[in-house]
Amino acid sequence: MRSITRREFMTTATLATGFALAVQPVSHATIKTDTTGIVAGAVQIPVKGGTIPAYRSAPATGSDFPIVLVIQEIFGVHEHIQDITRRFAKLGYLAIAPELFVRQGNVSKLGSIDQIRPIVAKVPDAQVLSDLDATVNWATNSAKGNANRIAITGFCWGGRITWLYSAYNPKVKAGVAWYGRLVGDSTALTPKHPVDIASSLTVPVLGLYGGQDTGIPLNTVETMRGQLKSSSSKSEIVVYPDAPHAFFADYRPSYREADAKDGWKRLQSWFKQHGV
Repeated sequence: MRSITRREFMTTATLATGFALAVQPVSHATIKTDTTGIVAGAVQIPVKGGTIPAYRSAPATGSDFPIVLVIQEIFGVHEHIQDITRRFAKLGYLAIAPELFVRQGNVSKLGSIDQIRPIVAKVPDAQVLSDLDATVNWATNSAKGNANRIAITGFCWGGRITWLYSAYNPKVKAGVAWYGRLVGDSTALTPKHPVDIASSLTVPVLGLYGGQDTGIPLNTVETMRGQLKSSSSKSEIVVYPDAPHAFFADYRPSYREADAKDGWKRLQSWFKQHGV
């Protein structure tokens, strides 16, 4: 699949509707959060070179909302990620999930993860961090968000970004990383990984990982824990011994209800503990 040109990026970028094609069929356990008492839907975020689509949810009334950046899985900002923003809005947050792959391609329309990986591999970390800065700016200037109460959470690919953005932007009050990759090779597009920034991290991040995750070996989790001990962030990592990768993804067979619910409770407590 070819990359989107700059003109196409500026004029045609839209959000996915429904679930990503690569994750069909959708599980019967899928959670559906309604929009009673909240506003939810697609918005456009001004960024370098144009705009990117995002899904935002917030309480229907009020202002000065604490901001939560919700970072997508490899499958993009599809219905599951959109639903998570609605769950946050029900808790009183302005939650925004920007589509961070849009310059490289529309992953929601691809039928397999093998088609998606080459697209995601082209996404530079620098672009992602810049787009998240732009999302924060939009939230505070155009959507009644409170710039002094920013949190971030992400899943899989987004879990890794949660660690990196928390290190990059010290204005973030707290982060929760769900099974994000911790180690990797240094490349031009991905110069650093969570283990590389752990010792200098100042933002408190809670990592939630699965003991049966075949893609994130437990030895890398323990390496990250060791590096965090020398940071001032008071970050923590929780491992659910029987959980596989993507145990929070209620639309997939990997979903583990008890661990997902416990992690969601821990997330809420973590945010409150750190003033978000």
